[in-house]
Amino acid sequence: MTKSSRIIRIAVLALLLAPLATFAAKAKSYQVTGKVLELTDTTITVDKAGEKWEINRDKDTKVTGDLKVGAKVTIQYSMSASTVEVKADKTDDKKAK
Repeated sequence: MTKSSRIIRIAVLALLLAPLATFAAKAKSYQVTGKVLELTDTTITVDKAGEKWEINRDKDTKVTGDLKVGAKVTIQYSMSASTVEVKADKTDDKKAK
């Protein structure tokens, strides 16, 4: 096997496996169903069995049907971190002294 054909095979394998890595990295998806209580450009507030759920939305949120207050909806969503702050462990502080 020549060096160039080996490089091509490795590149093809990498291209084939790349979508699998992307798929595996996605966060778990959840859903909530209820009546729309409030609607803004950035949020949808839903009543789920007497509990208010406020879900963020943006220009990329796909909406099918007539979204309006009072409509019954099922929303698919996933959780993602917006910030992470790591706190020092108190046991680490004692060890450092």
